[in-house]
Amino acid sequence: MTIFPVQHIQRLAIKLKPAAQRMVKKGHPWVFEGGITKQSAAGKAGDLAIIYDNKKNKFLACGLYDPDSPIRIKVLQFHKSAVINSDWFEQKIQAAYQKRASLLATDTNSYRLIYGENDGLPSLVADVYKDIIVVKLYSAIWLPYLKDILPILLRISQCQTMVLRLSRSLQQVAQELGVSDGQVLYGQLKDEVVVFKEHGIAFSANVIHGHKTGYFLDHRHNRLKIGNRSKGKKVLDVFAYAGGFSVHALAKGATEVVSIDISAKALEMAQQNAALNPHTGQHITLAVDAFKGLEELIQKRKLFDIVIIDPPSFAKKETEVEGAKNSYKRLAALGCQLVKKGGLLVLASCTARIKAIDFFESVESSLKSSGRAFQIQEKTYHDVDHPIGFPEGAYLKCGYYRLQN
Repeated sequence: MTIFPVQHIQRLAIKLKPAAQRMVKKGHPWVFEGGITKQSAAGKAGDLAIIYDNKKNKFLACGLYDPDSPIRIKVLQFHKSAVINSDWFEQKIQAAYQKRASLLATDTNSYRLIYGENDGLPSLVADVYKDIIVVKLYSAIWLPYLKDILPILLRISQCQTMVLRLSRSLQQVAQELGVSDGQVLYGQLKDEVVVFKEHGIAFSANVIHGHKTGYFLDHRHNRLKIGNRSKGKKVLDVFAYAGGFSVHALAKGATEVVSIDISAKALEMAQQNAALNPHTGQHITLAVDAFKGLEELIQKRKLFDIVIIDPPSFAKKETEVEGAKNSYKRLAALGCQLVKKGGLLVLASCTARIKAIDFFESVESSLKSSGRAFQIQEKTYHDVDHPIGFPEGAYLKCGYYRLQN
């Protein structure tokens, strides 16, 4: 295990504005810079911020201080004081592991062990791929605590190798501590591309250079649903990326799958992932902008039994929300023109700034305007390894629509 230098952690006494205090009392894990009224000293990343109740002057919560973020305090412990040490981390990580028990009982060896705030460890993600655990940090608050956290993650996950991934903003800071993005902290990495399983289907992740930690695990339950509906069907996978939905469909007997993505490199990964699983269906990849690709297929009068549209986030800031809703409406309008009578249209959103109710309203209003009768089959949200611990932690929503005419 890479040895991290011991860093001095100071304790900061904090008082909050009434509105911020009310949020903390409700268990919200974020305290914004503007919510702080008093602070005993200037803090550095990872200092322990002790928040006191304004009226009673008693312990209210504690968290880690982040001078580089508008979310100035990431809260760890509410209402009851605790020592934030290896025993505390052990309890948190063990609780997170137990939440995933039902998933780990399936033929799946890839999962998110730690999902940031939602597992009580803000700005920290840990994903497991077979026997490799990839730890991704989004804030320098965790650097003083890695010596305690990393051995626990290894032990509980029972992984043989650990890789560290860092957000872009963290990479320079971490270099000063002698660590870098993609560094192997423990064990040996024979190949940066790791083959793993989700519900019996093989996939690969590049744990050194891949996006996020190497793969998107969050749609696993929806990929399984699509696979189970695909035998003997023609399937269109839009914004396919590395082929998650496409691969499940092919492996479960789809006769033809068309994968659309603007990235030719991503589609190469989709083809490689498909090749990991025996299948007899035809796999066609189209490297094109999704909207343009949909319009071209409509012009060619193509029809599919199942159309899946799973775009990346459309709204990084509040000013982009209305445009994002319009994009979802447009995708629903295009997608429904490619679905056979009695076929299935599946639309998903990972835009955290758009609430589920607003996403589904946008999609369904567009479908109604199309003149096609539809039945809502089901709506899904987060898989078991992406629990929702606070309102902003919810981002994933997916609707299944059976087109009846």
